[in-house]
Amino acid sequence: MFSKTTVMWTTLLVATATTLTPQSRQPTPEQGFLEWTRVPFEPDVYRQRRENMMARLKADGGGVFLLPARTGVSEGFTFRQLDDFSYFTGLELPDAVLVLDADEREVKVFSPERDARFFNPSRQNDFPGRRLTTDPELVESSGIETFRPVADLSSQVASWVSSGRSLRVNLGRRGSIPKVATDFVKSFSPIDALILHLQSTHPATRLGNAYDSIARVRAVHDAAEIEAMRRVCRLTMDSIRHAAGFVRAGVDERRLEAELEAAFKRGGSQRLAFASIIKSGPNSLWPWRILAATYDRRNRAMEDGDLVIFDVGTELDYYVSDVGRTFPVSGKFTDRQKRALLLSTSVSDAIIAAVKPGVTFAELKEIAVSKIPVEERGYMQAGGFYGHHIGLSTGDPVLTELPLEAGMIFTVEPWYYNHDENLSVFVEDVILVTEDGHENLTAALPRQPRELEAMTGANR
Repeated sequence: MFSKTTVMWTTLLVATATTLTPQSRQPTPEQGFLEWTRVPFEPDVYRQRRENMMARLKADGGGVFLLPARTGVSEGFTFRQLDDFSYFTGLELPDAVLVLDADEREVKVFSPERDARFFNPSRQNDFPGRRLTTDPELVESSGIETFRPVADLSSQVASWVSSGRSLRVNLGRRGSIPKVATDFVKSFSPIDALILHLQSTHPATRLGNAYDSIARVRAVHDAAEIEAMRRVCRLTMDSIRHAAGFVRAGVDERRLEAELEAAFKRGGSQRLAFASIIKSGPNSLWPWRILAATYDRRNRAMEDGDLVIFDVGTELDYYVSDVGRTFPVSGKFTDRQKRALLLSTSVSDAIIAAVKPGVTFAELKEIAVSKIPVEERGYMQAGGFYGHHIGLSTGDPVLTELPLEAGMIFTVEPWYYNHDENLSVFVEDVILVTEDGHENLTAALPRQPRELEAMTGANR
C-alpha cells in the first residue's frame, strides 16, 4: 500500500511533467513578415525603380525580366539579399523570383508560401511558422500587388516560352548568356541556377542578358540612396579616425582591424562591405588578393618607419563604403614617403576636379595619366579610371563608355606601388556626381600628410 504522502507527490510530479511536455504548451504565435525585417525605403521608391527598369527594358527590346532572390540558407551568417532583388523590392524574401514584364507593364513576385526556415514540427515553440505570399505586409511594404506561389513559376515560364516571349536575366556582366557548365567544381549562384534551369527545362527559351539595362538604371542613384551613402561614409570616416589612434610601433594589423570593425558595429553596421584590408611595411606592397591567399600573412606587427594602409569599408542598411588612407607608424612621414603620398593625392585631386556631368571615364583616365610623371607611371597602373562604381556593393554595375550623370557615385583611388623602393601609398575617396559638378562624400577625412600624422596613436 502507498502512503497518502506518496500518492500526493506522485500526483504532483505527473501533473508537473504533463505541464512541461511540448504538446501541452501554448504554441508561439505565428510570426509576421515585418516582425523580422524592415524595408529600407518607402514603397514609392521601389515602385519608381521598377517603372524605370521596365521603361529601360522596353527601350532595349522588351521581354520578361526574371530576377532571383538569395537562397534562404544562412549557414549561421546574417541573411543578406541579392543586390538587384533588394534594389527593386526591398524585401528579404528567400528563394523568390521577381518578374518585370516590360511588354505588359506587369510586376509579380513568385515566392514560397511559407518560410521553411521558421518551421520545425518537432519544435513548434521555437519555430512557429511564418507566412510569405499570403502576408498582406508584403504588399504594403513593397508596393507590389501580385504575389504568387513559387510553384506556379514553372507553368508561367512554359507559357511565355510557348508564346515566343523573350526572357531576360542579369548575367552580372556584358555578353550573351553562355551555356552554364556543370563541372565537378562549379559553384552555383542563384543566377547560375536560374539560367541552368531555363536552359535544361525550356531549351527553346529566347534568353537575353539584361546587364546593360540594369547598369543604366542602377548607376544613377536616387535621393534615398544618396542619403544612405552619406550615412555609411560618415560611419566609415569616424571608424578610421578611431582605428588610426592605435597606429604605433608594436601594434599588429589584426589589432587595427579589430578596432576599426568594432567602431563599425558600434555605429550600427550590419556587416562589412568586404574583408578589411589593413597592411603595413612590406605587406603594403601587395594587392589584397595576394595577401588574402595565405592564412596568417595579414597579422604583421608594425615597425617605426613603416607605412600602414587602410583600404576598408562597411555596410549600413544595405549600402557600402570603400575608403582608403595611409598613415606613418612612427607618427611622421619621411620626405620620400611624403612625396609619394602627395603624388597620389595630386592625381586624385586632378581626377576629382574634372568630375561633372558629361565627362567620360576615358577622359578621367587621360587626366590622371597626365598628372603622373613619366618616371612614376610604371608604379601607378590601372586598366580603368583608378576607381569603381559603388552603392549596394563595391562593384555596382556600370557601362564605362557612358558620360557621367548626376547621381552616379564612384571611388577615386590612384594606387602607388613602388617595389623598387619598397614604398606604397594609397588614398581613396567616394565621389558623387552632382548637377553642377561633384561632391566628395569622404572629404571630411584628412588626407594631407600633417593631418594624417596627427591622427596616429604615435602622436596622441
